[in-house]
Amino acid sequence: MQVKYENSPKRKSSFLFYLGRFLSWLLFASVYRLKVLGVENIPDGGAIIAPNHQSFFDPPLMGASMPRDLHFMAKQELFKVPVLGFLIKRTNAFPIKRGALDMSAFRNAFDLLKKGELLLMFPEGTRSKDGNLGKARAGLGMVAVNAGVPVVPAKITGTNTMFKLKRITVTYGKPLMSEPLKDKDYYLEFSKKVVEAIAKLK
Repeated sequence: MQVKYENSPKRKSSFLFYLGRFLSWLLFASVYRLKVLGVENIPDGGAIIAPNHQSFFDPPLMGASMPRDLHFMAKQELFKVPVLGFLIKRTNAFPIKRGALDMSAFRNAFDLLKKGELLLMFPEGTRSKDGNLGKARAGLGMVAVNAGVPVVPAKITGTNTMFKLKRITVTYGKPLMSEPLKDKDYYLEFSKKVVEAIAKLK
């Protein structure tokens, strides 16, 4: 299932997205002395941004750490929470069912990438409880291989110890490209390659 790219218009981000990104940047820059490295590694056009996942604050942090608009997958349950559900719908997030193959969410992801957007995906699939990198999941590999877009590994440090007010750093590595699909095991194999690249970032 290879995605065909067309000259289709990008999705417009809402005012709430830009407001949220500015407020997030203000928080992380002033309180946590946010340091961002390797922004030059973010390519033009559609790409997946793949960081490690330490905290609920990671999505807004990633949105604040780059100049381009960023889109997010978020677990379906969050969209049912009063106020929060209203906000995340308007800040470039879309729902995904956890524990199941949610083709609707994946089609949404492919559509965004086809339009040249950036998509945030955590290769671990869930937050780490101890701050260490968890095991890779096949989902990121499946989207990257079928969309044929580069994946930018990114390393977040500091969001698991936010109460200590230490510096938070985001480091973007060089983009990785998957090979053509060999078999379904390759989805997980490529996700593991991304996690290994994250581990090597300083």
